[in-house]
Amino acid sequence: MAKIRPFSAIRPTREFASEIAALPYDVFNEAEAREEVLKHPLSFLRIDRPETQFPEGTDPYSEEVYRKAHKIYVDMKLKKQYFQDLDVAYYIYRLTMGDHIQNGIVAMAAVSDYENGIIKKHENTRVEKELDRINHITELSAQTGPIFLAYRANEVINNIVKRVIDEEKPIYDFTSDDGIRHTMYKINESRDIADIIDQFKHMNSIYIADGHHRAASAVKVCKKKLEYVDLIDDTIEANYFLSVLFPHDELLIMDYNRTVKDLNGLSEEEFLNKIKDNFTVEKMEGEYKKPSKKGEVNMYLNGQWYILNVNPELIPDDPVKSLDVSLLQDYLLDPVLGILDPRTDDRIDFVGGIRGYKELEKRADTDMKVSFAMYPTTIEELFNVADAGLLMPPKSTWFEPKLRSGLIIHEI
Repeated sequence: MAKIRPFSAIRPTREFASEIAALPYDVFNEAEAREEVLKHPLSFLRIDRPETQFPEGTDPYSEEVYRKAHKIYVDMKLKKQYFQDLDVAYYIYRLTMGDHIQNGIVAMAAVSDYENGIIKKHENTRVEKELDRINHITELSAQTGPIFLAYRANEVINNIVKRVIDEEKPIYDFTSDDGIRHTMYKINESRDIADIIDQFKHMNSIYIADGHHRAASAVKVCKKKLEYVDLIDDTIEANYFLSVLFPHDELLIMDYNRTVKDLNGLSEEEFLNKIKDNFTVEKMEGEYKKPSKKGEVNMYLNGQWYILNVNPELIPDDPVKSLDVSLLQDYLLDPVLGILDPRTDDRIDFVGGIRGYKELEKRADTDMKVSFAMYPTTIEELFNVADAGLLMPPKSTWFEPKLRSGLIIHEI
């Protein structure tokens, strides 16, 4: 029984929404964040990455940096760039990228559902990354980066979303610099709200698609605040964290690719021969083609693309070990290239599929040596891993398009 409830959002006034909305804080390095804030002076990135308001070299985790985030947020509310809705509502967040459209419900997800396993995880989190967002949420007393959740598509919810989009005027509608169209609607009819609450109540599993660190941090801050509450009261805001929930059949998962600095002391001939222990190896002819099926990996080495297919008998009946990223790790990266732990080895880097195969070529031709283009992990594979209570390898999924921060805020 998932508790997914409506709320009274803090959100930008229409005229400022497109300039405030920002990509998630963790897709930028510091130089990119500073450049983005210069380009968009109202960007929410000033609050998500407040070190951009200080000289280069400032410790991004210092108390004064987090205090600056709070000051900017308060100033924006005082300047009427933000306001709070007076009614309780759900919101529809519609993302359009080319021909791809996905519609999410912006809502509050329950801390208790995260703790009891109704909201399921598929990745580990790192303490230092959690601590940053814990400090950020605590300083603002607000959740500003929504957690990207997925649920199995539901006809009742789909029909409500479709009707609202067809009949209502959007509260926001703009296209960001990367060409993604962001449209948002409000669901505040009492019958629609009751129906959505009821439909989620009958779901036993909801899945974190993206935002494991933000989710873990939000939950820890909420639990800390609840220590000072004597009564168990589901209406207390600290019982919930900000989320956008998408039906599984609308999600787009792209490949999450790998590039490695060297051949682990092997010559190119030795390297190719060792790969053949576990893969068939074929030179790619003509124009580049993406991997076409599970178990197929494209490899770029010294100006040439190869098609690798893992030997079928090596694919186990296991939700984690059978993932393509696991097969590459277990039968090539580890035994041939000596990448024992991709989370900590500085010889490997990861490239989101949105950057395309040209980025993999560029990296292998400059600062790296060999690149691997993956077949994307499917949403069903993600569900199977989470349902089994297991964890995926790092960098297994790359979701596009990305949610924007700063469009909806939940104060706790």
